[in-house]
Amino acid sequence: MNTLNLPKLLVGGLLLGACALGLKSSFPVYAQTDEVKAVTDVMTREALAVEQGDLAALDRIWANSEDVTVFESGHANYGWNDYRNTHLAPELKEFKNTKYSFSDMKVKVDGKTAWVTFKYSLAAEMGTRKVESGGLGTAVLEKREDKWRIVHWHSSAPRRAPAPAASPTPKA
Repeated sequence: MNTLNLPKLLVGGLLLGACALGLKSSFPVYAQTDEVKAVTDVMTREALAVEQGDLAALDRIWANSEDVTVFESGHANYGWNDYRNTHLAPELKEFKNTKYSFSDMKVKVDGKTAWVTFKYSLAAEMGTRKVESGGLGTAVLEKREDKWRIVHWHSSAPRRAPAPAASPTPKA
């Protein structure tokens, strides 16, 4: 009788151990999921603030410090004030009927640091000209005072085809 119960005890013990391990490892997964949701929310609010031209909302999303870096299509801004005042504010002031969104977002959180890769799409009117752009980006966020803040941004649009060369004018 003992030999028949031994396999049952082993199987039961293995199942119990597997369940315990599963429960133990699931707690960080749920915490990670909450943080991923929080970072995703920051990105969603960033896109909405750009659409609305809301600099006050962007002030609450970005780290308001000199260690912010932004690289956009080959141009660099160093510090939140530099980016906000010399790039973002003038651009948002000119944009009308703005549509700005992210897709294919992939969020990774490790402690107090998170990074997001994404595709972006931008459409706006600037005076009589229509602007349509899209590309790829990476955002780095840090958890500061219990809130996720953007500290680094890198976006780039695909290269445009060069303008066709002027054809030589025939000589008469």
